[in-house]
Amino acid sequence: MENPFQYINKPLKEVPEDLKAKVMNDVAVAKLFMELASLFSFDLAKVIEYTVKQRKK
Repeated sequence: MENPFQYINKPLKEVPEDLKAKVMNDVAVAKLFMELASLFSFDLAKVIEYTVKQRKK
């Protein structure tokens, strides 16, 4: 069995630009979806905190 940790200290290999662009685009799309999901979802901790504060008044 080959030791996967032997490659840690070796220099990184150059990645083709088209592959790098595709990966960066995929990351940007994933980030966009996460931000959109946070817009349309509730932060339950804030909802509970707000409800408790309103009940005390």
